[in-house]
Formats: sequence, structure tokens, C-alpha cells
Amino acid sequence: MKKICAILPAYNEELAIGSVIVRSKEFVDNIIVVDDGSTDGTAEIATLAGATVLRHVKNLGKGAALRTGFAAADGADIIVMLDADGQHEPTYIPALVKPILDGEADIVNGSRYLDGNNLGTPLYRRFGQIILDKAVHINSGIKVTDSQSGFRAFASWTKSAFRFDTDGMAIESEMLDDAARAGLRIKEVKIGVRYDVRKRGANPISHGLTVLVNVLHHIELRRPLFYFTIPGILFAAIGIGMGLEFLMTFQKGGNLNFGPTLLMILLTLLGSFLALTGIILHSISRLLSEFRREQKY
Repeated sequence: MKKICAILPAYNEELAIGSVIVRSKEFVDNIIVVDDGSTDGTAEIATLAGATVLRHVKNLGKGAALRTGFAAADGADIIVMLDADGQHEPTYIPALVKPILDGEADIVNGSRYLDGNNLGTPLYRRFGQIILDKAVHINSGIKVTDSQSGFRAFASWTKSAFRFDTDGMAIESEMLDDAARAGLRIKEVKIGVRYDVRKRGANPISHGLTVLVNVLHHIELRRPLFYFTIPGILFAAIGIGMGLEFLMTFQKGGNLNFGPTLLMILLTLLGSFLALTGIILHSISRLLSEFRREQKY
């Protein structure tokens, strides 16, 4: 028998958390609620419902709450994380842990979109989700259909792979990035979610932009050729193309306009600079990776 521990990061979720705990207890052996600075009765209700409650003095964010929860999940064979607001249905926990029990995966991602679009998802959320999924794929190389899912299962030994540097809501993307670095096997299973529950936290658009900026920052650091060199080559090619066109015009007796000529020069110089910067950063990144590998062994 494998011991399963559920981790619920919670902030002012007194209305829903008791029900989530009671329904989750049927499928897990232990429940850890990380009360992230709640000002309501979240901690008291979670305790009465039978969960182990860890408290942050102030609100630090979902990433910080998961860091605390994962650190406390000693003795568990499988760790499941889910939201405390009732959006995630605990009855999907067996489906999440099954690929780990069967030895097919190290991490299982619960996806709302595995079989296509979830009709219950608002259109603007789905559009933003697609953009974030693509950005995560470019950054980590992991292709999933729901990169921002907060309903996941982990083999407990994978805990050491996660940095938990991100305190806020971008933690889901960071965990996928860490999983890719560690070479962990990831599988997705279909889940359902509720959109009729009260969802606390940042505005969805603000949240999405924050996550996107975080992912782009990682792309900048890990994939400089993609972030710098490719745009640089594109800018330089446009500048050179404009220069050739101007040269042909000049040979035919035409005049060169100051504005377009200056733009051509700027594009060519900027593109060349970006391309060279990307190549240099890529070389430095490879040297650092080789150095870390040598230090490890």
C-alpha cells in the first residue's frame, strides 16, 4: 500500500475548505493544509475537518505555501496538490495517482483540455491558457495541454527536483520547468473542474500576464538563441533587405530618404547585436551546464 498525502494551499477559504477536506479523506491517508496568512476561519475549520494545518503569519503566495507543504510531506509515497476553493473534484485523485502506482509516470498533470476544449472554460481564459502552454513548451520542452493546472500528483522522491523560487501563482510553470531539467516523466489525465465556485486571488488577466513574464524570463536565461539570436537575425535580414532595395533605387537614379535609411541602419545594427548576444549567452550557458555536470560527478 502506498501512502498518499494531499497538500492544500489555502487563503481565506473557510466556505469551501471543510468540504474539500472531507471529500479528499476518502482517497488519501493524510491532508496538509497550508494556511497562507488567512484572516478568516480557514485554519480552524481545516483542523476540525481532520487536516494537519501549517500556518504562515502573513500571505506569501501559492508557491510559498506549496514549498511549506512539500517540505512537511515526510513519509508519503505520493503527493497530491489541489486547490482548497472547491474547484477541483477530489474524486479524480485515484485517476491522478494511478500512472504513478503503475510505474508509468513520475508526475501526473490533471488537464481540463486533454480531450479538447472544456466548454465550461470562459473564452478569454482558454485563449490565455493556449498562449501560456506554448510559452511553457518553448521554455521547458514539455508539451502539456494544461500547463497552469493546480491539480497534480507527484512521486514523493521528486520533491528534491523543485526549487520553489516562485512564491506566487507562477509556481505551476516553474514546477514543469524543474521537471524538465530533472528529466522526470510527465503524464496527463483528464479532470473536470467547477467554475461556479468563488475564486480568490489576482485578476485572471493580471495573473496570466505575470505567469507569461515569468516564463519569458526563464526563456531569456535558458534559451538565449531563441530569445535573442532568432529575433536578431530577423531584424538584420529586414535591414539588409531594405539596404539592397535602397541600393537598387540609388543605382536607377533615385534619392535616398533620411528616415528609411536611418531605420535600415538601426535594424541591421540592432539585429547583429542581438544575434551576437544570443550566441555569446548560449556559449556561456553551455559552459556553466558542463561545469555543473562535472561538479556533480
